[in-house]
Amino acid sequence: MKPALAPASSFAAHWGLDPEVAYLNHGSYGACPRVVLDRQAALRTELEREPVDFLTRQLPARLAEARRAIAPFVGADPDDLAFVANATSGVNAVLRSLPIQPGDELLTTDHVYGACGKALRYAAARAGAEVRVAAVPFPLEHEDQAVLPVLAAVTPRTRLALLDHVTSVTGLVFPLPRLVQELHARGVPSLVDGAHALGILPLDLNAIGADYYTANAHKWLCAPKGAAILHVRRERQAGLHPLVISHGYAPAGAFRDEFDWTGTADPTAWLCIPECIRFLGTLLPGGWPELMARNRALALEAREMLSSVVGAPPPCPPSWLGALASLPLPSGAPGSPAARLDADGLSAWFRERGIETWLHPWANGRVIRVSAQLYNSREQFAALAQMLREALA
Repeated sequence: MKPALAPASSFAAHWGLDPEVAYLNHGSYGACPRVVLDRQAALRTELEREPVDFLTRQLPARLAEARRAIAPFVGADPDDLAFVANATSGVNAVLRSLPIQPGDELLTTDHVYGACGKALRYAAARAGAEVRVAAVPFPLEHEDQAVLPVLAAVTPRTRLALLDHVTSVTGLVFPLPRLVQELHARGVPSLVDGAHALGILPLDLNAIGADYYTANAHKWLCAPKGAAILHVRRERQAGLHPLVISHGYAPAGAFRDEFDWTGTADPTAWLCIPECIRFLGTLLPGGWPELMARNRALALEAREMLSSVVGAPPPCPPSWLGALASLPLPSGAPGSPAARLDADGLSAWFRERGIETWLHPWANGRVIRVSAQLYNSREQFAALAQMLREALA
């Protein structure tokens, strides 16, 4: 029998999440508010009412409107933004477009998101290139521990560095402006996987200066699944193509036009992005800055609760974190659920007891990650901490 659930926050009424589950894993796939889903349903009804008019005549202007809505939110020019299905698609589009040669090196860190790491290895193997992985410690204390290993791995053959802005497994906010600047000084372009950054951090992509930056809107911006952006510096746009070449292709056209039309698909997730920015920005008096600060404060508080359970200090200073936080798990007492179950099994153990959380292998052990979104409450994370105590005992 499940224990009594801790109450979600009052904001949970805006989401359609299962009330029988404490959903503490927003970071995996996000969750879309009812208002935004209603907007998507209206758009889909309009599309199906007259598909030719919607997709052929109206869509270009609607996509331009969506670009104009998100551009100031991320600190970019609308003409430098393209829509993609997800950040992994953005990473793959860049890797497939680069003229990688035999003997080249592609650089990343051991915090790279699994799917993007595989895309990097695929691109390297296909071209006869090599992937170099810089080891960034976790736990860690200061910025140099993330920057210096990356710079030490640069060689004259390095053609690209794939960096995470907010790491998926460990939840770290990498010192991205410094990394990008240091790599540029060494002649190395940067491709940033910002899957978690959009909606967690205030973004200024022009100031960051990465050559390529891709970010999901379906996670912390709470858009429908299938909404993400790819930002490309103007001098890097020539020769960049989507994974599918279709009617949008024109040798002298804007790179974003190719991404706008890669064949018949449902564009309504992209068109909902303006409503996501508007709606979530109305939920707190201070708008998006207050929303980001609230989620971050709750994630830090949740991390403190879990740290007290595992009996170890937090693995990084608060300055490294946004609304995600991870910490290494001890192995647990002999015979305990933590001792006899792997990461997936232990996640299922929590889920059977009404808590959706996230665990993952890391460095011959496991980490537990918390995600804090407006619908979460302090009481839910206190319940997670108590259940973790039982899992380890």
